[in-house]
Amino acid sequence: MSRRCELTGIGPMVGHNVSHSNIKTKRRFLPALSPATLASDSLGQTFKLRISNAALRTLDFKGGLDVFLLNAKDEQLSPRALKIKAQVKAKAKAAATAVAA
Repeated sequence: MSRRCELTGIGPMVGHNVSHSNIKTKRRFLPALSPATLASDSLGQTFKLRISNAALRTLDFKGGLDVFLLNAKDEQLSPRALKIKAQVKAKAKAAATAVAA
């Protein structure tokens, strides 16, 4: 299991521990990932994703999983999130054609 957010794509970063004597040793900054159960309004389902705490706050700000996925770039999303995005797009397209007809 990778240490990468499934929605935003953020992963580990590299930096230095700097001692009092200014000796630098390599270290990794890991993202704060947590498993979250997210509900899709259009699909009526819940999905378990491993996302960062910052992504969880962004979901609340944007208005939910569906809105976030429709506006997200495909390069950032995990394969699981891409499948969910395709389902949401198909459902939105079907709803749009039903309203137009």
